[in-house]
Amino acid sequence: MNNIKNYLKKKITYPELNLWNKYLAGMHGFFGVLILILSQNRAFPITTSFLTLNPLTSTAKHPVLVTAQRHLFDVRMAYVIAAFFFMSAIAHLLVATRYKDKYESDLKIGINKFRWFEYAFSASTMMIAVSFLSGVTDLSSLIMIFTLILVMNLLGLVMEVHNQTTKKTSWVSYVIGCVAGIIPWLVFLIYTVGVEIYGGGGIPTFVYFIYGTIFISFNCFAINMYLQYKKIGYWKNYLFGEKVYMVLSLVAKTLLAWQVFFGILRP
Repeated sequence: MNNIKNYLKKKITYPELNLWNKYLAGMHGFFGVLILILSQNRAFPITTSFLTLNPLTSTAKHPVLVTAQRHLFDVRMAYVIAAFFFMSAIAHLLVATRYKDKYESDLKIGINKFRWFEYAFSASTMMIAVSFLSGVTDLSSLIMIFTLILVMNLLGLVMEVHNQTTKKTSWVSYVIGCVAGIIPWLVFLIYTVGVEIYGGGGIPTFVYFIYGTIFISFNCFAINMYLQYKKIGYWKNYLFGEKVYMVLSLVAKTLLAWQVFFGILRP
């Protein structure tokens, strides 16, 4: 326990963060390749819904519209999982090399733009994977879920940029981001309840574990930001929060990837 406390109290340096980014780039990239190599070819359909005339009950005077569905294409789950690993790997590699100076200068004033842009796409892709497991296949719904999570993360960037110009921390973008982020979970809840009531069965148990771990992980990001801006304990140092973001990102992606792998992608 004392060793942990001493480690947490240790001063965080920019060369240390640079090494972390290099290591994490390698780890994310390795996991992405591993998923592609080991996973079976499990695909999920992408569909679209539209209104059409019911040929059985429609007449010229009384047209009857019904909802129809068309299959558009299939998406391999392994590609989705590997994609968010590769996004993270690229982001960590860029801030460790080409954009190192910009990254470090932004950290000094309490901003990491690279983080929020990467999260905007990688976290949104993660939620697409969870959507497939929940039974969400409609293209329009998937686009909306992706966009809500993208907006949620970009509001994290707005939070950091906006508060560069305020004497007192503004929490408006933080609150709006939390609202945007909770909506996809309500969609998953509706689908889950629908399966339980009308589907004659239930969603596989491992999916419920994914719900729990990813929901908790996503909330930990929000808590980390809250602690940073409240400057509580170790979070008085912005760089400590930066390291926590790094760990949370790796943990969340790894938990989702390997739970999906052992649930449906294992050969």
